[in-house]
Amino acid sequence: MASAAIDRQIIGVLIADDHPVVRKGLSDALGAEPDIRVLGEARDGVEAASKTAQLKPDLVIMDLYMPKVDGIQALVSIKVKQPDIKVLMLTVSDREDDLLKAIRFGADGYFLKGSDVTDVVAAVRQIARGETVLSPYISQKLMKEMLDKQGVFGLSAREKEVLELLGEGLANTDIAARLVLSEKTVSTYIYRLLQKLHLKNREEAIAYSVRNLHHSEPY
Repeated sequence: MASAAIDRQIIGVLIADDHPVVRKGLSDALGAEPDIRVLGEARDGVEAASKTAQLKPDLVIMDLYMPKVDGIQALVSIKVKQPDIKVLMLTVSDREDDLLKAIRFGADGYFLKGSDVTDVVAAVRQIARGETVLSPYISQKLMKEMLDKQGVFGLSAREKEVLELLGEGLANTDIAARLVLSEKTVSTYIYRLLQKLHLKNREEAIAYSVRNLHHSEPY
């Protein structure tokens, strides 16, 4: 059954963050919207869970790193006791592990601090409608990492070794000597990894190796 806030087309929000400036900025921005009402604020994870139980907001905007109890623990507490309440994580962390852990434990959205406030407001409305929302940067980063890992992990151990040596700039003869293989076998491995990774030629394989196995470019 929809909450009274949703029935009135008003989204009740609780803001949980240990930084007063962040809480005030979000409160001012969200409070200026006609369909959003800030019901309260929390300074740490313990207060976030207790105020959620007390105020029964439609949505909690919560930092990941907070004192006493972190955002993940508070998220679990909220979702176990009040699974219908939505939670948007708003954090500085763009680590894949933090994102996946938050989603695994029930977060309905994950945004980075520094995101445009209009995007956060839009995310609040989307999540209130039942959608799961990630910030554009997080979505792109996660997709890139998943595709890259899928590609690399799809190779055999030997194919990955060949790919790594390609990235070091070795010719087929040098790769063959390093791995104690014939040049023909090395050529076969290169052909297979090109097919698996959907690469057109040796140059693309070298670029792929440098980007994904040698970490020359930051994510």
